[in-house]
Amino acid sequence: MKFDQPAGQNPIDQLKVIGKPTNRIDGKFKTTGTAPYAYERHDAAPDAAYGYVVGAGIAKGRITAMDLTAAKAAPGVLAIVTADTAGPLVKGDFNTAKLLGGPAIDHYHQAVALVVAETFEQARAAAALIRVDYARDKGRFDLDTALKTAPLKGDDDKAPPVHRVGDFEKAFAAAPIKLDALYETPDQSHAMMEPHASIASWAGDKLTLWTSNQMIAWGKGDVAKTLGIPKDDVRLISPYIGGGFGGKLFVRADAILAALGAKQAGRPVKVALQRPLMINNTTHRPATRQRIRLGAGEDGKLTAIAHESGSGDLPGGGPETAVSQTRLLYAGANRLTSMRLAVLDLPEGNAMRAPGEAPGLMALEVAMDEMAEKLNMDPVQFRIVNDTQVDPEKPGRKFSQRQLVECLRMGADKFGWSQRNAKPRSVRDGRWLVGMGVASGFRNNITMKSGARVGIDKKGMVTVATDMTDIGTGTYTIIAQTAAEVMGVPLEKVNVLLGDSSFPVAAGSGGQWGANSSTAGVYAACMKLREAVAQKLGFNSADVEFADGKVRSGNRSVPLAQAAGDAGLSAEDSIEFGDLAKKEQQSTFAGHFVEVGVDAYTGEIRIRRMLAVCAAGRILNPKSARSQVIGAMTMGVGAALMEELAIDKRFGFFVNHDLASYEVPVHADIPHQEVIFLEEVDPMSSPMKAKGVGELGLCGVGAAIANAIYNASGVRIREYPITLDKVIAGTAMVA
Repeated sequence: MKFDQPAGQNPIDQLKVIGKPTNRIDGKFKTTGTAPYAYERHDAAPDAAYGYVVGAGIAKGRITAMDLTAAKAAPGVLAIVTADTAGPLVKGDFNTAKLLGGPAIDHYHQAVALVVAETFEQARAAAALIRVDYARDKGRFDLDTALKTAPLKGDDDKAPPVHRVGDFEKAFAAAPIKLDALYETPDQSHAMMEPHASIASWAGDKLTLWTSNQMIAWGKGDVAKTLGIPKDDVRLISPYIGGGFGGKLFVRADAILAALGAKQAGRPVKVALQRPLMINNTTHRPATRQRIRLGAGEDGKLTAIAHESGSGDLPGGGPETAVSQTRLLYAGANRLTSMRLAVLDLPEGNAMRAPGEAPGLMALEVAMDEMAEKLNMDPVQFRIVNDTQVDPEKPGRKFSQRQLVECLRMGADKFGWSQRNAKPRSVRDGRWLVGMGVASGFRNNITMKSGARVGIDKKGMVTVATDMTDIGTGTYTIIAQTAAEVMGVPLEKVNVLLGDSSFPVAAGSGGQWGANSSTAGVYAACMKLREAVAQKLGFNSADVEFADGKVRSGNRSVPLAQAAGDAGLSAEDSIEFGDLAKKEQQSTFAGHFVEVGVDAYTGEIRIRRMLAVCAAGRILNPKSARSQVIGAMTMGVGAALMEELAIDKRFGFFVNHDLASYEVPVHADIPHQEVIFLEEVDPMSSPMKAKGVGELGLCGVGAAIANAIYNASGVRIREYPITLDKVIAGTAMVA
């Protein structure tokens, strides 16, 4: 199905099932422990051996010798995979680093061996017996040093390294009110609960991988390319994923090594990356150094906007696109954005929830507050004054829907913003200094081709099959809601099958594109199935109605089960999006509000309450959407206050590579959270008229917290995470 214009008569608009707060249909399996994750597919591979990964002990250099003698002789050992035994491996399309190192080492904890044994304990014990000698090279581990000579880099190879509109330098020089500030965000880890894990099993030349992966089609292609086998010989299965956040968009070492180990051992092999290897072996959010310059008139309207960001990655990697939202969020005639990419020998930097916008807004939205203060203007009003309904870099292109002002105004009203004291360090609650902060949220709407197969059996049961994944976001439920709405059946008459590369290719989970694109693909397949049903019954498909498990046309009504017959009916289709995104800018918006307490004596920070007001198209399931947003808000607390991968700049690795020393928020850190969804449909986006909220809920949260801390304490901190030592140091300066 081609989607090139807003749909006319659309069964989704009935809103009998879509748009209703619906319990997740996979919840009962998660809560009873019967949802099988990748490492737990005992039924699929009952005779599986265990693999244990050995990570490189240096960050840059070469392996000069590897002694496997003792490990091979250890009890239970079946095979040991190294670069020498694996044969030639090709780097996949979506990985920056090779997934099996040797003799060259690209980064610390790069996999250099897999020990396969009868039990996990035997594999781990034997792995400790491997002796590796290295020749260490001088590596590049310091971002600030590397950025001094780093070249400018565009979003991709086709994008210009510097975007300009108007004459920024001239307008900035002439602006009566100016801001020129530097901001820093650190390296961060996805820190999902479920590790990267896979079980591999060969049947002749055909490989089946039960794995934890967000993008099945991408993964299938990369496994085939890396191993040098036809794509048709690879099957990926990933029905349940215990968190991804972008860290499981791409195939990692566990999958490739499990496949190699299973081939060498002659039996299925299961591999889970140890937590330290999840930090240093897989991808992370890269650190950024951002400079923001704003110029405005006395009326508060921005006349000059510049946002320059620098980040680092391994050779062949890409930048953290922290300036992307600045090109679209606020009006201003004279604009400049650019990025620099330094080469670092740290683990691979890549997508983490809301890549680009999340760290970019942590800087931009603090700069907006700083500018509002210079103007003696309310921060909410300053943002409203600089709203735009057109793309500020392409004034002829409007936004399909843009309710940022409504988000901010409603949020201010619900949060009690009028009670905020604009003078920092003015409100106390005992020993706590209390402050409020605000930030705009922004995330682009992305659509991707997505397909599904839908069938009806003789009992009237509707089954949907698609390789779409559920990373804990409620995909099973919204896909079932879509099929139930379009086919006119109750939710309990829909069965959803996900995460199998033998199913039609879907959008996958990532980039906030999953819900809208995958349900649109299911819609397309359901509409094709409706046509097949109508044709079989001799109905005019334009007049047919599907409701209450029946098909009606005029005075004639037939149960859907009867229409399917003993053989059943099925249809397969996909949604392909036209050029609407080029004609009108599609984005999502939010207003984030936070109240914090800062201990006047210790600098301890406590979140007191949080509010997110979101405008993101039609909300398919308000209940699961709210869960996504409050999870994102929680992630924003971590990014603002505690998350930081500490780098050993001598040896080039993340020191805090476990969940004891990489701090994330816990229940005690998070108080009341409220989420409000504005009424909105966006017919330019898809037949579902939806967008996405999973990343929007994070974008801006960190800055709202930073702004609240400043309002409470009078300490402006531009280097995340905002920890109590920085508050204490700043307090000494402002006291």
